[in-house]
Amino acid sequence: MSTETTPAPEAEATTSAWEGFTPGTWTDHIDVRDFIQRNYTPYEGDDSFLSGPTDKTLRLWETLDKNYLAVEREKRVYDVDTKIPADVDAFPAGYICDEDDVIVGLQTDVPLKRAMMPNGGWRMVETAIKEAGKEADPDIRTIFTKYRKTHNDAVFDIYTPRIRAARSSHIITGLPDAYGRGRIIGDYRRVALYGVDKLIEEKQKDKDAVADKPFSEHWCRYREEHSEQIKALKKLKAMAAGYGFDISGPATTAKEAVQWTYFGYLASVKSQDGAAMSIGRLSGFFDCYFERDFARGILTEEEAQEIIDALVIKLRIVRFLRTIAYDQIFSGDPYWATWSDAGFGEDGRTLVTKTSFRLLQTLMNLGPAPEPNITIFWSPRLPEGYKKFCARVSIETSSVQYEADEQIRERWGDDAAIACCVSPMRVGKQMQFFGARVNAAKALLYAINGGRDEVSGKQIVPGHEPVEGDGPLDFDDVWNRYEQMLDWVVATYVEALNIIHYCHDRYAYEAMEMALHDSEIVRTMGCGIAGLSIVADSLSAIKYAKVTPVRDETGLVVDYVTEGEFPVYGNDDDRADDIAATIVHTIMSKIKAIPMYRDAIPTQSVLTITSNVVYGKATGAFPSGHEAGTPFAPGANPENGMDTHGMLASMLSVGKLDYNDALDGISLTNTIVPSSLGRTEDEQITNLVGIMDAGFIKKG
Repeated sequence: MSTETTPAPEAEATTSAWEGFTPGTWTDHIDVRDFIQRNYTPYEGDDSFLSGPTDKTLRLWETLDKNYLAVEREKRVYDVDTKIPADVDAFPAGYICDEDDVIVGLQTDVPLKRAMMPNGGWRMVETAIKEAGKEADPDIRTIFTKYRKTHNDAVFDIYTPRIRAARSSHIITGLPDAYGRGRIIGDYRRVALYGVDKLIEEKQKDKDAVADKPFSEHWCRYREEHSEQIKALKKLKAMAAGYGFDISGPATTAKEAVQWTYFGYLASVKSQDGAAMSIGRLSGFFDCYFERDFARGILTEEEAQEIIDALVIKLRIVRFLRTIAYDQIFSGDPYWATWSDAGFGEDGRTLVTKTSFRLLQTLMNLGPAPEPNITIFWSPRLPEGYKKFCARVSIETSSVQYEADEQIRERWGDDAAIACCVSPMRVGKQMQFFGARVNAAKALLYAINGGRDEVSGKQIVPGHEPVEGDGPLDFDDVWNRYEQMLDWVVATYVEALNIIHYCHDRYAYEAMEMALHDSEIVRTMGCGIAGLSIVADSLSAIKYAKVTPVRDETGLVVDYVTEGEFPVYGNDDDRADDIAATIVHTIMSKIKAIPMYRDAIPTQSVLTITSNVVYGKATGAFPSGHEAGTPFAPGANPENGMDTHGMLASMLSVGKLDYNDALDGISLTNTIVPSSLGRTEDEQITNLVGIMDAGFIKKG
């Protein structure tokens, strides 16, 4: 008697969808990295194969610009839906232009219309609605002020007096206590590779695997969160069905792979308004499908580029309902849809594919744009044709970011991606509790003034004595005071973060994004500092020059007279650069000493891509000569105008910061006038590649 069984229809459909791919552990377990490693095609050629925009792409972009983007530029906000709280399946299908939409799906039913996400906090939602010229629906207000507690409500129920004082004085700014925390990258590729039914099945298995374990808080939360994730996946299927797509099974073509993946991402931005909603690492994954379709003869290069262009258009029009105050903190309305690319695999092969080129080509086909935040994992060993194309696109568009591939891969593996600007994590296996930044520069002024705020004069930090006398400041005395002040500031900061993320998990849990993660994940607590260069230069001035404090009538130090020369950070001078490295190490050491929510691993970033302006407005004058109320330098940049030895010297200074002390990332923003790189385009490209290679060889 035969023992053969007929495969289930679902199994046959999956086998058909995977036909032509090399099998591996990914066929039996959810493992996108294994799929990519076994199936992608490294590309070491140049950009000559690329295609320009199709007529359909140009018509779609023109429709958007004329009918929607132009209105938004004039009004700030195109439109707001005030009736429907956002969710994965809250809105009917929406299109830009029916006949030209290659990849479909909008956050609401109309392009650029913003949705309410009141689970984070009603106050911010209502303020944003009013600033957009509309009125909040009274029934929705009642629900989220009387019946449904929000994340923001919970946070302020728990906040301590010292957190409130630190928050109001701006020594800690930008805390995610009234909006989504972000910096969680769902592995959106899983939707395309496995289909939603398989993801639901695996989540149910994981939930039931602990059913017989004894009761504990972890047990309860684990099962509840998995239930929420399963519900989100079912909503994802319903949302896609509204657009006419059945995503229960794996994608069968390259276009479907991109569409399925985008549906996963779209579901996330429909349901969460995180400060950074990065999309992950997609090019190698998509390229597997493109190459298979090329081999089958069912895809042309023009069509492949059109698909990537269409996806990027969708990423460019994601919008969240934000207040004007939020926009001021982040200098605009970014959401950091970071798309990470390139680098090397752990086996030594380049991860550059033809789709890596196609992604950069969108900046040429559609014009420059900040979203998606294209981030290249750079190495001097990258294929020469790709490095030159990156340099050319950078010169022509100013829209590319670079990260150190070797350092990221060494610590986070070869399937890591950037969340926000510089925060690396393993896709689908790790998430971050985002923590804004502490004003490390203002903390130095507090140390000198004994905890009094140099702007308001209020006593913010109790129990500290100010520097006395009118004589020059002593470096050792100031440093000791600074360390003591940092104890209070860091403890207050981490306490706030622990409270925020406890409340966020309870009242604004990211079920959709977490459904596209493993069931057991690594969590990091993403702490950060602002004002590094100002502290380094000010301490250097105190150490190597003569700094005399200037007091007001109450004895508060409000300015400084600095006499003599002193080394400044950012010019490859160890005297100043070592001070900067010591500051970063000292703060990280204090962060590590404090218990973290859900046993998160503490990390630190040196990052203020945008909020450096807000920090500067709330901070006084410094011994370095930095004037009160003026913007900080961004990230780990040298102080504005103080780096006099060129871009490479600043890269070398930043490279001296120990990455182990700032595993959440270190940011350096450089501006170069293209003509300064050479007279011809070839010279400019060659010289920019040379600068990049030199900087990254030295651990930039």
